[in-house]
Amino acid sequence: MAELKKGLEGVIAAETKISSIIDSQLTYAGYDIDDLTENAEFEEIIFLLWNYRLPNQKELTELKEKLYKYMTLNPRMYSHFEEYATDEVHPMTALRTSVSYLAHFDEHADDNDESALQERAIRIQAKIASLVTSFARVREGKEPVKPDASLSYAANFLYMLRGEKPTDVEVEGFNKALILHADHELNASAFTARCAVSSLSDMYSGITAAVGSLKGPLHGGANERVMKMLKEIGSIDNVEPYLEKAFENKEKVMGFGHRVYKNGDPRAKYLKEMSRKITEETGQKELFEMSVKIADIMKDKKGLLPNVDFFSATVYHSMNIEYDLFTPIFAVSRTAGWTAHILEQLRDNRIMRPRATYVGEVDRKYTSIDER
Repeated sequence: MAELKKGLEGVIAAETKISSIIDSQLTYAGYDIDDLTENAEFEEIIFLLWNYRLPNQKELTELKEKLYKYMTLNPRMYSHFEEYATDEVHPMTALRTSVSYLAHFDEHADDNDESALQERAIRIQAKIASLVTSFARVREGKEPVKPDASLSYAANFLYMLRGEKPTDVEVEGFNKALILHADHELNASAFTARCAVSSLSDMYSGITAAVGSLKGPLHGGANERVMKMLKEIGSIDNVEPYLEKAFENKEKVMGFGHRVYKNGDPRAKYLKEMSRKITEETGQKELFEMSVKIADIMKDKKGLLPNVDFFSATVYHSMNIEYDLFTPIFAVSRTAGWTAHILEQLRDNRIMRPRATYVGEVDRKYTSIDER
C-alpha cells in the first residue's frame, strides 16, 4: 500500500521541462528567474515556457502580432459581461465563466494536434487579458478598450484596463510582475490544468479548471488580502500595534512564508524594488514604507520572509488597479504556465488516476427504509 501524503506533498506526479525550484531557486526551462526578470519581455517568457527555448527575432515578432490580433474579443463576449459585471460578482468568478464561454467561438476547440494546440494557446493567452480588462470596465459602466498594436502585452493590459497609456515605470513593473508569476512548477492550478486535460478534454476546460483552483485564497488570493490589510492598518504608526494584535489572536499575516521556499521567495526582491519605484512615482510612498516595516517585524518576530504576493499588492494598487483584480492579473500571467503544462501533458499523456486510502466503515448490510 502506497504511503498517504496529504496535499500530495513531496509526491512526484509529472516530469517537466517548463520550470524548476531547486535549492530555493526558480528557473524557467533552465534560465534563472533573476536573469529573465532583468532582461526579458513577457512575450519571450510565453514562448520559452511553451517551447523550452527563447525565440529568435522573427518568432518573437510573429508571436507579438498574433497576441495583438487575438486580443479583440467576439462582440458577443463584450455583451455577455453585461449580464453579470457587477460589484456582487468577484472578477475570478467572472473570469472562470468567461474563459469557458471563449470555447463557444473556437470551432476547432477539440483539435489536439500540436500546431492547433499552440495556436489555441496563443488565442487564450491573448484573450484572457481582454476578458479581465473588459469585465473591469463594463462593471464601471465604461466601454471596453481595444488593444493598441504599438504596445507590448504588459502595456496593452494596462491600457485596456485604464483607457490611457501607462508610464515607462508602470510598464517595467507590470512586465516584471507578469514574468515572475508566469509559472511555478507543479502548483495547485497547474496540476489542476494537467488533470483536466489528461482525460483528453480541451484546453479551455483545462484553463477554466485552473482558474477555479487559483480562485482559492490559499493559492491566488493572498495579494488582494495584503492590500486589504494595509488599508486596515492605515498608517505607518499603526503597523506595530496591528501586528501585535494579530500575533496575540494567532491570526495569519498574508504575504509571508511559502511551502517550497524556506530561505525566502527569490521573486519578492523584484516586486519590492518595483513597489518602491512606483509608490514614489505616484505619491504613495507611505504604502511602501508600511510594507517594509511589516516585513522587518515579521522577520524579527516570526522568522518569516515576504513571498511574491506581499509587494505585488502595492505595485498593482499604485497603478490604480482595484484590489479584486489582483488575482485575475495573476491568472493572466499564469496562463502562460498553464498552457505550457497542458501542451506538455498532451505530448506524453496518461490520465491522472491516483488512489485513495479508504478509512470508512466496512462489512455493512443494507436494511429496508422501515428499519432505519
